[in-house]
Amino acid sequence: MRAVEDDFEELYEHAPCGYLSTLPDGTIVRVNRTLLELTGYDPGELTGGMRIQNLLAVGDRIFYETHFAPLLAMQSVVREIAVDVRRADGTRLPVLLNAVMRDDPGVIRFCVFAATDRREYERELLRARQHAERSEAEARELARTLQRSFIPPALPEIPGLQVAGAFRPAGRGDQVGGDFYDMYETVDGWELALGDVCGKGVEAAVVTSLARYTLRAAAIREPSPSAVLSALNRTLLSERAGRFLTAVYGQLAPAGHHFRLTVCLAGHPHPLRARGDAVGEIGRPGNVLGLLPRVRLTDVDVDLAPGDAVLFYTDGVVEGRRDEELYGEERLRRLLGASRAMGAAGIAEAVVNEAVAFQSGLPRDDIAVVVLKIPA
Repeated sequence: MRAVEDDFEELYEHAPCGYLSTLPDGTIVRVNRTLLELTGYDPGELTGGMRIQNLLAVGDRIFYETHFAPLLAMQSVVREIAVDVRRADGTRLPVLLNAVMRDDPGVIRFCVFAATDRREYERELLRARQHAERSEAEARELARTLQRSFIPPALPEIPGLQVAGAFRPAGRGDQVGGDFYDMYETVDGWELALGDVCGKGVEAAVVTSLARYTLRAAAIREPSPSAVLSALNRTLLSERAGRFLTAVYGQLAPAGHHFRLTVCLAGHPHPLRARGDAVGEIGRPGNVLGLLPRVRLTDVDVDLAPGDAVLFYTDGVVEGRRDEELYGEERLRRLLGASRAMGAAGIAEAVVNEAVAFQSGLPRDDIAVVVLKIPA
C-alpha cells in the first residue's frame, strides 16, 4: 500500500502537466514539480502568499477576474482557457488552464498544460487565414476592376436619341464574368456591340477583352455587322481562345427624324422593339462565334421612329431563376411595354431591377442591357 502512495505522489509531482491548488481568492497553497520547471520559480515563491492572478500577464489577469473566476463560481469547472503565464525570468509561457472548484475543502485545483507549440500553430493558422482573406479580397477587387473594363464608363451622346446601359454581375460580384457591351462613333454613325462569353473566371475575361478590342478594330474596315462578327469569329479561332460567345452587333445611322438600325445576331437573344402597344423581336438567328470556321450571319435593317424603344440584353435576364421558374421573355416583353414611356435610362434600370428582384436579389448570371429610345 505504501508503494501505491509513493506512485501517486510521483505522478503528482512529475505529471506531464503542471498542477497547483489555490484558495477561493486565488492564493496558491500547493504546486507540483512540473509547474516549477515550466515557470522557473522556487516552491517558496509560489506558496508564500502569491495568488494565481499574479502569475498571469496583465490582459489575462483582467480576463481571469472578469470571466474565468465568475464562470468557475457558477459551474465549478472551466476547461481549456488559453492564457499566458509569467515565468520567473519575465518571459511568457502560453498555457491552457483547466480548473475545478471543490466545495468541501474550499480549494480550486488547476491543471496547467504548456501550449507553446499549439499557440504557434494557432498563430500560423491565423496568419494563413489572414493571408487567404487578403488574397480573396485582392481577387475580388481584381474581378471588379476587370469587369469594369468590359463596361464603358459612359455611352456616347447621340442627338435625337437616348442611349443607356446597365450591368449587374452574378452573385456578389466576386468572380469576373463574360458579359460586355460597347458603343462608339464611326464615320457613318455609331456601332453597338453586346455579348456574352461562355463561362467565368480569368479565361472568360481574356476572351471578353479580346472580343471587345477585335470588334472595335473590325468596325474600322468591315462594312456591315455580319462582316464585323465574322472577323471576330476568325480571330477567336486563330487565337485558339477556347471559349465561344454569343453577340449582337448593330450599326446606327440618322435618317431625318428617324434612325436606321442594322442588326446582326450571333447566337444571341433577339433585341426587343417597343412601338406603340406592340413589342416584337428584331433580327434573325445566327451561329455562335468561336466554334465553326464559317458562320451563318444575317444583317437586318430596322427603321426606328419617334417613340420607339429597343432593348438589347444578355441571357442573364430571361434565364434568371426563382426556384424552378424562369423569368422568361414574356415577362420581359410585358415590362418593356409597360415602361416604354420612360426614358432609356429608366427602362434599363427597370429591366435590371426586376430581373434581380425575381432572383431574390442574387442573380445567378451576369445581366447586361442597352436601351435605345427615340423621344416622341
